[in-house]
Amino acid sequence: MDRPIRVIVAKPGLDGHDRGAKVIARALRDAGMEVIYTGLRQTPEQIVAAAIQEDADVIAMSILSGAHNHLFPKVVNLMKDQGADDVLILGGGVIPEDDIPGLKEAGVEEIFTPGSATQTIVDFIKNNLKRD
Repeated sequence: MDRPIRVIVAKPGLDGHDRGAKVIARALRDAGMEVIYTGLRQTPEQIVAAAIQEDADVIAMSILSGAHNHLFPKVVNLMKDQGADDVLILGGGVIPEDDIPGLKEAGVEEIFTPGSATQTIVDFIKNNLKRD
């Protein structure tokens, strides 16, 4: 595909802190990806609508509030309902290790916790994206 990888960076739920999401957004942009940052306090429905409207290849969600077990799978399910289950969905933020297997089982492809190298995230996207 000729266009850059298009990534939605989203802050679902009631988080009011987006420093980490902005760091990731900048790293992805610097790696040549097109990044659309949706801003704070997004509902799963808003995130999915943005992903569909922007023809996103990736949704990267960041959460600190502890609502990841509810919000991340809801985004996955709404994307499936839209027939857009080919979009790579990632999560990050303060997520307990014990919650990660359940999130992956729910369809989140990978979880990146604090301290993850931005290059690791870039590489994961490039190596796992399914594009024609």
